[in-house]
Amino acid sequence: MNWRIFGARALIETLRLELVHAPVRVSEVAPGMVATDEFSLVRFRGDADRAAKVYEGVAEPLTAEDVADVIAFVATRPAHVNIDLAVVKPRAQAASYLVDKTN
Repeated sequence: MNWRIFGARALIETLRLELVHAPVRVSEVAPGMVATDEFSLVRFRGDADRAAKVYEGVAEPLTAEDVADVIAFVATRPAHVNIDLAVVKPRAQAASYLVDKTN
């Protein structure tokens, strides 16, 4: 596991443990491939051609709206419900290293 991801998850789990008696919910939303111009362009330092290739052939990558919908769902559960982790990926993404790009 990437050390940055491990660090973020450790922080989230620690907050959940420390705030167990407070009326606070701690949740993590972990999106897979989300097709946004900003992410790919930043990732590849403005190289638009390289950024476009990330999603080339993927039938339907996630959109920012898809992720926002999941966040809204997590945030609007009843006060006694906590979603610890919501992983959302496009159907074409089986794992971070395996994406169907046949379309």
